[in-house]
Amino acid sequence: MRDFKVLDTKITYFNINNEDYISLTDMLKSKDGDFFISDWLRNRNTIEFLGIWEELHNPTFNYGEFAIIKSQAGLNSYKISVKEWVSKTNSIGIIAKTGRYGGTYAHKDIA
Repeated sequence: MRDFKVLDTKITYFNINNEDYISLTDMLKSKDGDFFISDWLRNRNTIEFLGIWEELHNPTFNYGEFAIIKSQAGLNSYKISVKEWVSKTNSIGIIAKTGRYGGTYAHKDIA
């Protein structure tokens, strides 16, 4: 686990297979107000971007589940957690970690 500073905010990151994953949780801490990753995942544009990224980088991405999620994204009643996104789509671009350095991490392209 390593870190860097952006505008006096410590942002942690780690490396998997020579790819950096940056803490979205740390990034949100630097913002004023209440910002939540689950709200970001409700956005249809976010879901479409993540689907395109996964299509390019993840040969085991679950397109069937992605299509269901994409059809619901943007609706007021729709909500999905990072853990649900990962388990349903087999996503590799976003990771939810528990423990000492817990939080939500995203591939540097996504973060």
